[in-house]
Amino acid sequence: MTRILLFPGQGSQYVGMGKKLSESSAPAKKLLDRAQSVLGFDLSDILFNGPEDKLTRTDITQPAIFTVSMMAMEIVRAAGIPFDYVAGHSLGEYSALCAAGVFTFEEGLALVRLRGQLMAQAGDKSPGAMAAILGLESEKLASVLKDASSSGVVVAANYNSPSQIVISGSAPGVNAAVKLAEAAGAKKVVMLAVSGAFHSPLMEFAVPGLKDGLAKASFRTPMVPLISNVEARPVSDNAAFPDLLLRQLTSPVRWVESMQNALALGCADALEVGPGKVLMGLARGISRDMKVTPVETPEDLAKLA
Repeated sequence: MTRILLFPGQGSQYVGMGKKLSESSAPAKKLLDRAQSVLGFDLSDILFNGPEDKLTRTDITQPAIFTVSMMAMEIVRAAGIPFDYVAGHSLGEYSALCAAGVFTFEEGLALVRLRGQLMAQAGDKSPGAMAAILGLESEKLASVLKDASSSGVVVAANYNSPSQIVISGSAPGVNAAVKLAEAAGAKKVVMLAVSGAFHSPLMEFAVPGLKDGLAKASFRTPMVPLISNVEARPVSDNAAFPDLLLRQLTSPVRWVESMQNALALGCADALEVGPGKVLMGLARGISRDMKVTPVETPEDLAKLA
């Protein structure tokens, strides 16, 4: 059986995540301790106790989700579960690369922390908005975005499922697109509680700093291929990863194509490694042929039997 490991991105966080994992797995607890040494602040207190508005800060959310995802990966490793591909949603791509052995936990955490800080700064410099558009075909939405662009920057940021596309850009651009999408027949529109316009040109401010950080990092050959957000295809060339991660900042997450291509490669079995069940929900909207099992505690592994 061909298996893919999926790693969640920003939006999967919740107060209390990682607590049960740290209490039930010594390797996971040890990883959390290592994270706190790298970060220099009490991450466990924020994870377990919040407050939520602190946990949802981009500069904290990103290292928090990465850490909890890699804590969950510790129990996958301990169980000796084999896998053939990895993929991660936006931020989750760093977790996926770490799981594939491309960089160490500490190296990955340093990159994720830098990414979160730079994206937060980009959001402060160029405030923006994001909205999930539900029930509108991608072709119709493309036309909507083209018309709305006269009001401000607005692009497709995440192709999450055939019925859910997230848009991103300036507040005037996104607001204009929301009105046009509703008029075009969108079933529902949900404004997202974010601090910036992720995966849009408004993230350009973060590009030079992240490029510098990626250039200094070491990227090893992955144990298994990564299905890339930017290209939606398997990548095994370690030299390609810095460019893909950099392009990801301002490019859309092609999750639908990524999962369709994973299925074409035979990945009918998937584990969502990390907090929440967001990717399991998206998979149901893409294809019922892929079974996704969330893995956040040792008990979750029993479901694989």
